[in-house]
Amino acid sequence: MTKDLTEGRPMKLILRFAVPLFFGLLFQQFYSVIDTMIVGKFLGADALAAVGSTGSINFLVIGFCVGVCSGFAIPVAQQFGAKKETELRKFVANAAWLSMICSIIMTILTTALCRTILEVMRTPDDIIGEAYNYIFIIFAGIPATFLYNMLAGIIRSLGDSKTPVAFLALSSIINIVLDVVFIYYFKTGVAGAAYATVISQLVSGICCFFFMRKKYAILKISKEEWKFDPHYAMVLCGMGIPMGLQYSITAIGSVVLQSAVNTLGTAYVSAMTAASKLSLFFTCPYEALGSTMATYGGQNVGAGKIERLGQGLKACIMLGAIYSVLAFVVYLGFAPQLSLLFLDAGEAELIANAEKFLYANGMFYFALALVNIIRFMIQGMGFSRLAIFAGVFEMVARAVVGFVFVPLLGYSAACFANPSAWIMADLFLIPAYIYCVNKLKRNQKRYGEII
Repeated sequence: MTKDLTEGRPMKLILRFAVPLFFGLLFQQFYSVIDTMIVGKFLGADALAAVGSTGSINFLVIGFCVGVCSGFAIPVAQQFGAKKETELRKFVANAAWLSMICSIIMTILTTALCRTILEVMRTPDDIIGEAYNYIFIIFAGIPATFLYNMLAGIIRSLGDSKTPVAFLALSSIINIVLDVVFIYYFKTGVAGAAYATVISQLVSGICCFFFMRKKYAILKISKEEWKFDPHYAMVLCGMGIPMGLQYSITAIGSVVLQSAVNTLGTAYVSAMTAASKLSLFFTCPYEALGSTMATYGGQNVGAGKIERLGQGLKACIMLGAIYSVLAFVVYLGFAPQLSLLFLDAGEAELIANAEKFLYANGMFYFALALVNIIRFMIQGMGFSRLAIFAGVFEMVARAVVGFVFVPLLGYSAACFANPSAWIMADLFLIPAYIYCVNKLKRNQKRYGEII
C-alpha cells in the first residue's frame, strides 16, 4: 500500500501521486459546489451570502487545523524515506496525542468567540444570524477535521494517495445527500449544510482509521511506542504549528478583504461567494501538486537525495503551467454559464460581478501554481518556519487591498486581491527555495546527513 518516491522518474511519480489527490480534491470541491448550489437555490441569495461571509474566518480556523495536520505528516514522510520504521511509528503516535489536545482547545476557543468575530468583521445585520448558525456548527466539528486530515496526511506520507480519495468520495456523496435531507426535508436552513459537512468528514476520518489498522503493517504501534514523548512532540510541533500559522496568517488577509467586501452590501458578497466557489473548484490541481511535493520533498530529504528535489520541482511547475493556460481558456469561454450554477439567470449584475472575479483571478493562476508547489516543497524539506513568511506576504497584500483599495475602487479592487497576494508570495518563495536547497547541501557535506 505504500509508495517510495525516492526512486524512478520524478514526472511519472508526481503524476501517479498527484492524480488521485486531484480527484480527491475534486470530490471535495464538488460537494462544496453542490452544497453552495443547494443553499443558493433552496434558501436564496441571503442564505448564500451568510455562508459566504464566513468563508475567510472558516479558512483561518480550519486552515490552521489542516496545516497542523499536514505538518505532523512531514516527519513521518522523512522517516519513511530514511527507512526508520520505529521512529516513524513514534511520530505517528505522538501526532495522535497532539491532534487530540489541539482539537479540544481549538473547539472550545472558536465556538466561544465566533459571534464576536463575525461582528468585528462587520457582517451585515440581515445575514449575521444565519452566518453564526453555520460557522458555530463547523467549529464544533473541529475534532472531525483533525481526525480525517491527520490520518489522511499520514497515509499520504507513506506514498499512498489513493486511499484517502476513496473515503473522501464516500464523504462527498454523504454530504450531498445530507444537504438535501437537512435543508429540503427537515427545513434546518444553513445549519443543515454545516451538519452535513461535519458528519460526512467524521465518517471519512473513521474509515481512514479502520483501514489503517487493517492494511498498514508499518503502523502497528506497540504499547511502548504509544507513550507520549516530549522530543517527538517538539519536532512535530516545529513542523505542524508553523504550517498551521502559515494558513492562518494567509487567512487574516482574507478576513480583512472579506470585511471590506461586506461593507459593499449583500449583492457583492453573494457574487464573490459564487465566484470564489468556482475558483476553488478550478484550483484543485494546484493543491494536489502542492501536497504531492510535500510528500516527495519529505521522502527524498529523508533518503538524502537532494539532487531529486530540483528534478521534481521542474516537472511539477511544468504541469502547473500547462493547466493554468487551460483553466483560463475555460473561463474565457464559459464564465457566464459557470456562474449560473449558483446564481439565477435574472440576477444579471451578480453574474457580471462573478465573471469579473473569475477573469481577474484566472489570468494569474500560474502565480498560484508556484505558490503551492514551492511552498509545500519547502515544508516537505523541513523548513516549515520559513514557509510562514510566504503567508505573511499574502496577508499583507490582501490587507492592503482590503484597507486601501476596496474603499477607493470598490469591488473591482477586491477581484485583484488574490493575484496580488500570489505574486507577493512568489517573490519570497523562489529565493527561499534556493536557500533551503543550499543549506541541505551544506549540512550533507559537513555532517554526512541532512535531517
